[in-house]
Amino acid sequence: IRQLLPDLHYIYAFDNVAFPYGEKSEEFIVERVLEIVGAVQQRHPLAIVVIACNTASTVSLPALRERFSFPVVGVVPAIKPAARLTVNGIVGLLATRGTVQRSYTHELISRFATDCKIELLGSSELVELAEAKLHGEAVPLPVLKKILHPWLSMREPPDTVVLGCTHFPLLAEELMQVLPEGTRLVDSGAAIARRTAWLISTQENLVSSQEENLAYCMALNEDTDALLPVLQGYGFKSLKKLPL
Repeated sequence: IRQLLPDLHYIYAFDNVAFPYGEKSEEFIVERVLEIVGAVQQRHPLAIVVIACNTASTVSLPALRERFSFPVVGVVPAIKPAARLTVNGIVGLLATRGTVQRSYTHELISRFATDCKIELLGSSELVELAEAKLHGEAVPLPVLKKILHPWLSMREPPDTVVLGCTHFPLLAEELMQVLPEGTRLVDSGAAIARRTAWLISTQENLVSSQEENLAYCMALNEDTDALLPVLQGYGFKSLKKLPL
């Protein structure tokens, strides 16, 4: 999104208290996301909100769009483009267990991938590995191989893998080392960026902001202290706790 829209004022809010959402109930996720977006909106005028989480998007978008007047963009697994790209007709969906099980995901499959065999693999451990990599830790390939064993042991594994969690592109390099050569990784990042840019272009009376980009977490601790240099690398100079 920042590559397409470098001049916007960005506010990044991440929930390091209730994370990961993949194991939480739908009711909890909806209430939590509404609370966080509402808390940010009270402090900053928002032109658009991107829910950068597949699990949260699949359950909270209707409630968000009902509550708030600004556009809300969700992130959903890129099953449609993956179904177009596959050569052997086998598509793997790598996501949290919650996303793999939710009816929204199965609706996407029935709408866009009826001609494909979809192999579902849910893992919360991958989310933790991605977070650890953000903090500078190496990703142990044997652990990845163990997680991906159901696919690696198949006679004909997926030739196209959907990264159905916004954490997983962080692991793309390591995943490519473990998956069979030639496997395509597909995520929805570019499509979400284009959608966001289009929605921004259609808005009238947008007020430009001179504020610095801000990052909010739900609790400050040693982990967030270690994360600050990473956030600064993405253009977020400060990290504050968001009062809920």
